[in-house]
Amino acid sequence: MRKQTTKGKLIILGAGPGDPELITWKGFRAIRDAKVILYDALVDPELLKAANDSALKISVGKRAGEHSFSQDEINELIVKYVQQEGHVIRLKGGDPYVFGRGYEEKEYAELHGIETEYIPGISSSIALTGLQDIPLTKRGINDGFWVITGTKSNGKLSKDVSLAVQSDATVVILMGLRKIEEIAALYSQEGRSNYPIAVIYNGSLPNEKIFVGKISNIVDKLKSEPQDGPGIIVIGEVVKLHPEYVYNFVNQNFVEQLSQQG
Repeated sequence: MRKQTTKGKLIILGAGPGDPELITWKGFRAIRDAKVILYDALVDPELLKAANDSALKISVGKRAGEHSFSQDEINELIVKYVQQEGHVIRLKGGDPYVFGRGYEEKEYAELHGIETEYIPGISSSIALTGLQDIPLTKRGINDGFWVITGTKSNGKLSKDVSLAVQSDATVVILMGLRKIEEIAALYSQEGRSNYPIAVIYNGSLPNEKIFVGKISNIVDKLKSEPQDGPGIIVIGEVVKLHPEYVYNFVNQNFVEQLSQQG
């Protein structure tokens, strides 16, 4: 049962996949009008410049192994600042409803009688693949795609990955870089060691880096050139459409043909 309505409003807002220009126009206007912004670690600081100079900007970001605030503390801050200031933005990377716990924060606020609004953000699961010319679906190749969290709240790999291994759908795994060896092993056990895979770090940002390969060699590629920052994993036949994969495939065939002629 909800409490009596509190004066003020919470907006759950998605900042998009990284590039600040990929936020929606509606989201930009919301930031401009906010009195308080509680923002995550993956939010580009450029977005905060759109806010009023008098707006209170508080970093509550959480990254793997590094939590500045617990989720309970963030929930309490939301209620506190709505009650004190009235207009609060909860600014989250990607889309708040795609493994962003945005709905949990919305529920908590509403239980305290706070009016809420959700403004979608572009999820990295669909944006970063497209920006790399990897379509999640293509006629004649696949019929759909999965978006799965790589690491559950208990630290274990999601069981859905084991199911996705058996599918011909494109599989996008968020928060899964620490599980890449375990993921590769599952695909290899299913006889898919030659399956195409890409790992995109810092997608849509100037320091973006993509690794393209096969299940059998992706772990070694990542170890040979370690990267910092967030990343996503993309697995499926559509990865073959990436220019680097096409180049490597053509180059490999050329080398094989030369060796056969020799």
